[in-house]
Amino acid sequence: MIDIKLLQKDFKNTSISLQKRGVEKKLLEELKTLTLSTKTKRQNMEELTAKQNILSKEFPKYKKEGLDIVDLQNKITECKSSKQALEEEVKSLEKDINSIVLSIPNIPDACVPKGKDESENIIIQKVGEKPEFSFEPKEHWQLGEENQTLDFKRGVKLAKSRFVAMRGQAAKMQRALINYMLDFTTKRGFEEWYVPFMANSNTLQGTGQLPKFEDDLFKIEDEDLYLIPTAEVVLTNLYKDEIIPSENLPLLLTSYTPCFRKEAGSAGRDTRGLIRQHQFDKIELVAITKEDQSEEIFQKMIDCASDLLSSLGLAHQKVQLCTGDLGFSASTTIDLEVWLPGQNKYREISSISNTRQFQSRRAKIRYKDGKKNILAHTLNGSSLAVGRTLVAIMENYQNSDGTIRVPSVLEKYM
Repeated sequence: MIDIKLLQKDFKNTSISLQKRGVEKKLLEELKTLTLSTKTKRQNMEELTAKQNILSKEFPKYKKEGLDIVDLQNKITECKSSKQALEEEVKSLEKDINSIVLSIPNIPDACVPKGKDESENIIIQKVGEKPEFSFEPKEHWQLGEENQTLDFKRGVKLAKSRFVAMRGQAAKMQRALINYMLDFTTKRGFEEWYVPFMANSNTLQGTGQLPKFEDDLFKIEDEDLYLIPTAEVVLTNLYKDEIIPSENLPLLLTSYTPCFRKEAGSAGRDTRGLIRQHQFDKIELVAITKEDQSEEIFQKMIDCASDLLSSLGLAHQKVQLCTGDLGFSASTTIDLEVWLPGQNKYREISSISNTRQFQSRRAKIRYKDGKKNILAHTLNGSSLAVGRTLVAIMENYQNSDGTIRVPSVLEKYM
């Protein structure tokens, strides 16, 4: 959630930053007007309360002097009535303000390039060497069908499109990757958690999935519960409504969870294979930090995901997302895109974001610095999407006969 005080204090520059993210200036002006109106009405309420207190102190004087108190009572009643009317107006205004604020994305960092969509993202580093083949490399879904390890037809039969059933070596490698990734991230200082795979609406609002992205969530009927779209939701909200001692920061968390997404708006994209499924596994990294720690931790998280890919022998590139491709809660994001020879292109496999105080303001995650309570910075990222890592291994480690070699670091897990 954006800082409304910042919008009021520096409307011009804040408005310019948010317009880069597609927020209409008209909406921001409406928000500014509503907040100023609320502030004025609150001041009027305070003045009426002060007036009422002064009038109430007049009763002893009136009684002592034998004066008629009816007029005094009428004035107090009028103050109460006016104050009550203002309270109702303020409640209504706050509801309108909250509705607008929850729909506004995070303010992008100054380093984030302006751009309309992913075509204007900036490649900042290439890591590793692409493999060379003496044959035409196949896509993972072809390999999986030929080896009978990825069964998309049975996935559809069991659920619907964009589900898969894995068997044999693919299922085993999926499990191996989960264990290897958790071991890798915990060695980098991230504490492993096991968390619920469902979350309530308040939790999802805390990290920004609700109310804006409700259409992409699977909701449990007649329950205030949703299947989680990412472990970021539950890991970050572990500290919702808490004040953390500053000496306990940074908190570095990791977890394996399945993730569930309707993929609303992605019709026709990646219809074959594992790239865009309704259910997928992911190892998530989350950090809760002090203001002066988040840049260092942001780089630590990028390095962790990148080094994990390198340990698997997978060439990849680091990409700075532009304003048009930035996630709703993010102030800055670095994507890692892995090389897929079967597709002859790089594809996103990890997305590391610093949300600054955007999520902590919504979830009320604070830390104590002396006597002051300060909103923490929260960061999140994939390390990595397990299914997409399996895709990358299948395509990069394929042999001419369609068999798949196992990366050396996974051999003991297989």
